[in-house]
This record gives sequence, structure tokens and C-alpha cells, in this order.
Amino acid sequence: MPADLAVIGLGPYGLPLAQAAVAAGISTLGYRTGPEADPLTPAEVRRMLATGFRTPATPAELGRVRTAVICAPTPPSPDGGLDLTQVEAAARTLADHMRPHTTVILESPVRPGTTEDFLRPVLERGSGLRAGRDFHLAYSPSRVDPGNRDFTPANTPKVIGGLTPACTESAAAFYGRLTDKVVRARGPREAETVQLLETNFRHVNIALVNEMAVLCDDLGVDLWDVLRCAETKPFGFHAFRPGPGVGGHSVPQDLTGRAPHSLRMVELAQQVNGQMPRYVVQRAAALLNEHGKSARGARVLLLGVTYKADLADQQATPAEEIATRLMSMGAAVSYHDPHIPSWNVADRPVPRADSLYEAAADADLTILLQQHRTYDLQGLSVKAQLLLDTRGATPTGAAHRL
Repeated sequence: MPADLAVIGLGPYGLPLAQAAVAAGISTLGYRTGPEADPLTPAEVRRMLATGFRTPATPAELGRVRTAVICAPTPPSPDGGLDLTQVEAAARTLADHMRPHTTVILESPVRPGTTEDFLRPVLERGSGLRAGRDFHLAYSPSRVDPGNRDFTPANTPKVIGGLTPACTESAAAFYGRLTDKVVRARGPREAETVQLLETNFRHVNIALVNEMAVLCDDLGVDLWDVLRCAETKPFGFHAFRPGPGVGGHSVPQDLTGRAPHSLRMVELAQQVNGQMPRYVVQRAAALLNEHGKSARGARVLLLGVTYKADLADQQATPAEEIATRLMSMGAAVSYHDPHIPSWNVADRPVPRADSLYEAAADADLTILLQQHRTYDLQGLSVKAQLLLDTRGATPTGAAHRL
């Protein structure tokens, strides 16, 4: 049976889009571009399959849809840019079967200019069709926030920039079936740069509060009280929270070597955020030392090893570097995470704590890396011998906080 929509790439960007489309009554098929992290629970995927979502037996079915959205991942490349391998593979597969009048939309995080300078030639060469004349081409930044129940595709505005005005309107007609508001950009480069700004805004502001965390610890100031007070300002301030590092799939981009001016603040933010796992380990070692214990031989329990609360996604999680550094110091590291049944670090299995409270009571140091909803932090603070809270989630005075 023909589908209205093909979502190419079923990772953190594609599956939520497909889920929203199925919920809106749009006949949807999904096509994997390679190994991808699954942001949905098995129950959510089963519900999608029960309501019409399917994966095609052959890529030929991609040529029977009206709209195709490429959501392939773009991980960091060795040269510091973005790896477009899966985007190219998705485009080649689609181009081999694409028919005239198809609307093609790219949602993968990319550098400005990618839709026109990279994706367009691949599609045109493979299909023999011309973008803007024979098929519509547009870019729309993905605005998925996994696990956020307040903002869904329905109430999150979608930005769209088409190669031509007609391309923009065709993409807008599709997204209008999913969201309450569509925002039209001048073109694909502007829409791509929206994604760049939104991603870098997050990383730069997290870097600022991470630096404030280090400063406040040096000054003996309660950072979390500072944040509590600062966020009461009704203008000119948006609260971010520090943490053990920055994970996730959206890679900050400084455009070094790719534009007349690199984004120096973004480059610095990457350096600051990249140093946080080391800082957490330094704080951990200092706490152990203050309590008469050495990191060597210490039993350290890590709580929450995913990059985000209440998700099983471990993409770029700082927990891996923290565990690696602790083990290199001779610590005996174990972990607990309700979403991760097994965990390997540096090709070594990390022991999983079955009984959370018993493990916290037995550990010389417990480090909260991710605040999963199931954690009773008040109870943990009572049971743990020594608790380092990197998320500021424990009650005041119940733990040592970042």
C-alpha cells in the first residue's frame, strides 16, 4: 500500500518525526540508513506499527511517496566537521527511485549550504530530475527534544526554507499537518543557520554555567542558590544548568575553515564543556581525599550513564570518560541505570548494581551523573556514604553538589 511519507533515517530525529506523522494519521514508512540509536521505547514502536507505520522490504517503495524527509545522523568527522556519509547514502537511495513532484526535506543537522551544494547535486544526478522544477527541495531544522513531555511536534513551530517559494510552500503544506505553526525562512541556507544558532546557543550557555560552577566552588559560593535567584529575573536571562559534560546528537559547529569568520565563542564553549568530565573526576578524588580515602582502590558508583534523563540514549554521554578516568586512577567503578542493562567502557564490562540502595551504602563515593525520574534522591542521600551530585538535584545540604 502506498504511503504519503517516507522518513529516511530512524534515529533520534527520524523516529520522533515518524511517530508524530503516524499520530496525525499520515501513512508513513521508515527506512534505516545504518546503525542508529533508538529514542523510543519498544512499546511506542509497537504502537506505531499497530497504527500503520512500516519499514519497506525494498527501497523501491521510497519512490511511491509524496514527501520524503531525510533524517540521517551527521556525527562528528575526523576533521572536526560533520560526517555526511549517511545523508549521502540516503539521498542516493532516494534518488534511484524518486518520481517527479516529490517533496524532499532535509532535517539532519548540517552546515549552512549543505542542502543546495551537497544534497541537491546528489539527488539531481541520481534521479535525472531538477530541484525546483521537477521536485521540491527544502531544509527544516529538527526540533526534537527527547523525553520532553511539554513540547511535542504539535506545539513546536517548524522552520522551513525551500529552494524556491514553491518548494517552501510544498514543505509548509506537509508540516502544517503536524504542527500548529510553520515559520518560513528566506531559503535553505537561512533555515540551516537557524539549526546552527539553536545548537550553539545551547552549548555556549551550558559552557557559561559550567565555568560558573568551577568559579563558585573555588569561591565557596552555592551556585545552585545563585541560579535559583537569577532565574527570577523576568527579562534578559535564561537559566541553564551545569553538569558533568554535554552529550546528545546535536554537535556544536564553529565553522572553522569553512567560513570567513569562525565562531570563536563556540570553539571556546566546546573546550569548556569538554573539560567537565575531568573536573568531575578531580572533584571526586578531592572528596575522597577529604574523607581519608584514596581514589586508588575506592569503590565508586555512577548513577545514570545516559546523556539525558529518562532515556536509554548514550550518545556522547560524559559518563564514559568519567568512568575511564576513574578506572585509570585505580578506582573500582560500578554503575546503576534503570535504562541501561549492561555497559562497556574501553571494551571492559562495568559491573551493574542490582540493588541501588545497597550499592550506594557500600560505595565509598556515589556520583549522580543523570537525574532519572525513578531515583529517590532524598533516600539515596541518606544511604550513600558520600554523594557527589553533578545535577543539583538533591535537597540542599543532602550531598556535595557541583
